[in-house]
Amino acid sequence: MPETAGRGVGNRARMANLTQPPTPRGEEAETVLRTGPPSRLARNLVIGTLIAFVIASNLGNAFLSVLVDERPLLFIALNAQNRNLALASGLLDPWSFYVVGFLRLLAPDPLFFLLGRWYGDSAISWMERKAPAYGQLLRQLERWFDKARIPIVAFAPNNPICLFAGASGMSWSSFLAANVVGTVGRLFLIRTFSNWFEGPLGSLREFIADYRWPLLAVSIALVVLSSVADRRGGRDGITDLATMDEDIAAHTASPETD
Repeated sequence: MPETAGRGVGNRARMANLTQPPTPRGEEAETVLRTGPPSRLARNLVIGTLIAFVIASNLGNAFLSVLVDERPLLFIALNAQNRNLALASGLLDPWSFYVVGFLRLLAPDPLFFLLGRWYGDSAISWMERKAPAYGQLLRQLERWFDKARIPIVAFAPNNPICLFAGASGMSWSSFLAANVVGTVGRLFLIRTFSNWFEGPLGSLREFIADYRWPLLAVSIALVVLSSVADRRGGRDGITDLATMDEDIAAHTASPETD
């Protein structure tokens, strides 16, 4: 995938970023050495766990029609997208919804934060190559992240933002506090929305239950087609994570042109 032009980060700067402590950004920043993972085992544990989450999300999407009404808790444990949380909310008691939804939403975030701390700016450049829309967003956020890091993480505690927070030198305590508040707020809003629109959502669940087998075939086909299209476009969540080190090393070693 072509790199985003005009990043203003040269090869030498990126190499220095991997070996030198970053300039602190704001009062909350910590001095972090960008030396990569502390060990191959640590790297494999983090990457392997994130790959497991990608696989779980794909399974949740593929088997939506047979899980949402019969196994709603398993459904959101596999894939806690807003759509899935809204669909399953009416079938779950508050404790189940909030606890499982919270754990599933929060689980990948510290891992992406850790990747940001390990690889620094190279992690953001990697995100630009693999998800250009997110990469451009992160570069734009850099302008205000120094002054609004906590509100930004709380408002959008998603994977790219968590990776950027780690790369920026944000402290663990600030990151976790903002992430927890943002995740709980997200669940509360989805639960409130689902309560307000339980009628239409209930009808949608009935439709899914009535046509679960045809919908199962369609959803599996869509997941497969989406995966094939991503690979042809040079994007594949599992492969991208598995080869992150090699990709960063290749782009760090090769000369860049503006």
